[in-house]
This record gives sequence, C-alpha cells and structure tokens, in this order.
Amino acid sequence: MKTEKHSDQQISDEEEARIQKMIASDPDNSEWTDDDFAKAKPFTEAFPELAEKMRRNVGGRPKSENPKVPVSIRLDQDVIAKFKATGPGWQTRMNDILRREAQAMPSANR
Repeated sequence: MKTEKHSDQQISDEEEARIQKMIASDPDNSEWTDDDFAKAKPFTEAFPELAEKMRRNVGGRPKSENPKVPVSIRLDQDVIAKFKATGPGWQTRMNDILRREAQAMPSANR
C-alpha cells in the first residue's frame, strides 16, 4: 500500500520499506484489506450494549439531587481573604454559613 508523505516529514524509501515490513510482520494487527474495511461496522453497531454504557457514563461527578447554581456576587476583599485563608473548601464553608443565615431568616410574604 502506497502511503502519502507529508511535505514537512519526508522519509526515505528505505525507511518506508522498513516501516511497511514491521507492519506486515505484526501478527496481532495486520494491515487492513479493502475487504476488511467493507466488513467493518461502527463501534455502536458492533458493541451496542457497551456503547450505551459508555454514552451514559461520560465521567465526571454523579448528578447531584441539589445542584449548585453559579452566581456572580460582589463581596468585600477582606471577607473573601478571610474565607480563602481557611484553605481548600472555603466556598463550601461560605455556602454553609449562608445556608444557616438563610434558614434563620423569617419568610417574606410578598
């Protein structure tokens, strides 16, 4: 199979022959033929259960029952500095304090 050479990555014919020989000698991953390509199926068709499992488990944290809401708020520099000085988790601690204060507030009837 003739390979296309990139203009900025020229290799010699000798190097190309060496690479092709290594490809041909790999018993676990032989070079695909036109017939192999014709018989190939998309991953989702060949392994539908696994594809669905992978689609559902895209990583990251599990979905929260009570997700946080991103907000933009202006606070005094010294307040932020005080919380940050307590180390990692300062935003959670700030949220906990705000929650306690919010729960202690009387409900407003509007």
